[in-house]
Amino acid sequence: MVGIARRGHVPGRRGSCPGVAVSAREVVQWIGGLLDLAGVLVIAVGVLVTSVAFLRGYRRDRQRGDAYRSYRQGVGRAILLGLELLVAGDIIRSVAVSPTFHSVGVLALIVVVRTLLSFTLEVELEGRWPWQSRAARSGPSPEAAAPGDQPPAKPEPR
Repeated sequence: MVGIARRGHVPGRRGSCPGVAVSAREVVQWIGGLLDLAGVLVIAVGVLVTSVAFLRGYRRDRQRGDAYRSYRQGVGRAILLGLELLVAGDIIRSVAVSPTFHSVGVLALIVVVRTLLSFTLEVELEGRWPWQSRAARSGPSPEAAAPGDQPPAKPEPR
């Protein structure tokens, strides 16, 4: 048992004692819980801030297209970051506290589901798979095309 002893502490006694005795398992559980809380807060605050920005942009411009696209990207980014924190909390609790075959299997399943969700959100936000370059989204540039593959030049107006 890892503990911090203070004056008046009776070893092995918990509760209202002025001393603090905390096991490593409890500390790891606490850290995992804090990461879960941080993940939920990141998602909630991100959605709130993005919603306020969307409403302000919509009121000002009255154009839903750009404001909505920006809103979806902001919400998606908040969800992605929150998911990363939630996965970190799961990893800490499952592997560091009780590394049984069952807990590691459940963790693996959770990580697979959240990873697939992250990939799906990435495709939604960026319009490409995470392993594709940015140029793959917009297609080949005109400079990269062979000279015979370019469309004929438009005649100039007279």
